Amino acid sequence: MTSQEIHEKIKLQFPNAVLESKTEGVVDPFIKIAPEFMADVASFIRGNEELDFDFLMCLSGIDYGKGTLGAVYNIFSMKHSHKLNLKVEVPKDIAELPSVSQIWNTANWHEREVYDLIGIIFIGHPDPRRILMPYDWEGHPLRKDYKTPEFYQGMKIPY
Repeated sequence: MTSQEIHEKIKLQFPNAVLESKTEGVVDPFIKIAPEFMADVASFIRGNEELDFDFLMCLSGIDYGKGTLGAVYNIFSMKHSHKLNLKVEVPKDIAELPSVSQIWNTANWHEREVYDLIGIIFIGHPDPRRILMPYDWEGHPLRKDYKTPEFYQGMKIPY
């Protein structure tokens, strides 16, 4: 199934969910999904027999600047050997997305990493603790406006 056919299936099922798409003439086709539809779209593409996206290869967080954060879901179907990227953007001041960890188990740690480094909160995540930074670290180091603190627990940070 081509990326365009996948896009059409998603658009047919969720007419208001697809905000943008580039499925032809690009190396990595993507579909941009409205944040409030992300969990529903993920559940649909995972459970639909023709799509069967059963493998979340990677989930990355991005600070686009100008008050916008994003998440990119790289997904693959082992059965059908097709892949797709789903993109979601959220405002920095309301950085929340529904968790997809109950749909793809690998999202568990990926979502924790994105929260830890970018600051997107995944609603419904079973274990939202920090995973890379200490539990009491302030801020999210991969945000463009992040300022490295001079001290951490009384120790000078050597940067």
